[in-house]
Amino acid sequence: MGQVYDHVLLYKKKFPGGITWWRLKKHSAVIEQHLNPGETISYAFAGQKNDKWYDVTSTAVIAITNKRILIGQKRIVWGYFLNSITPDLYNDMQVYSGLIWGKVTIDTVKEEVVITNLAKDSLREIETQISEFMMEEKKKYAQNSNK
Repeated sequence: MGQVYDHVLLYKKKFPGGITWWRLKKHSAVIEQHLNPGETISYAFAGQKNDKWYDVTSTAVIAITNKRILIGQKRIVWGYFLNSITPDLYNDMQVYSGLIWGKVTIDTVKEEVVITNLAKDSLREIETQISEFMMEEKKKYAQNSNK
């Protein structure tokens, strides 16, 4: 398989409580084909890319690379959606833990990206991975702008 799908399978084995079963290979392939040369995956997970806990057909794969966050969704018939969040567009993140599942809202300059129906146990790890990546990359942007 691809490196994205392998990371998603590790996530699913570690945190089986979320709703993340819909076409994971296809969603991962969307991200694989948009990786730039020299870009590597450090973490990947799956969730529903929507703001409604009851909509379980909007599964997406979210991958953190060494340069950006990629969100891939393969459409059922043809085409796909790909979102890219670079550190310069990232504002902040909100984590919500509900009764059964949790959600992560990533606020960017242009939009809010909401990932729902995540296993409650996985929220800390997802938040840590995204926060650590963004803090390190924002430092690099600040150093480059000071020069």
